[in-house]
Amino acid sequence: MRVCLLDAGPLVALFHPGDRFHDRFRQCIVEPDAPVQLHTTWPCVTEASHFLEPRYRLALLQWIGAGAVQVYPFDATDLLDMCGWMAQYTQQPRTEMDLADASLYWLACESGVTRIFTVDVRDFSRYRLPDGRAFEIL
Repeated sequence: MRVCLLDAGPLVALFHPGDRFHDRFRQCIVEPDAPVQLHTTWPCVTEASHFLEPRYRLALLQWIGAGAVQVYPFDATDLLDMCGWMAQYTQQPRTEMDLADASLYWLACESGVTRIFTVDVRDFSRYRLPDGRAFEIL
């Protein structure tokens, strides 16, 4: 079984049929050829919820509530590391590491999982974990 991180963009795409990535992520995540275990964080769920209209938002939250995704919490003190990464990877006005990205970076550091479903290829291509590893973008 593959373990993968799940960013907000694919969460939106999965539940919004009009999203240009909808079919791609449904095929990869909901109907995979090989089983996949999905991990995300609350900032990613919050960001995805913000971008979905109510009927799709409720479907997303029910899917997560049914156990489709493991949502990892973090302690308030973890925000100090996240703020450091956000400062390091933010180069205004062009690029910004937001809290959702920083929380997935944190989860990768904690879990060792570097495979990630994201539409944010530009940013996740430039992030490097403290040990030098890059994310494997799916």
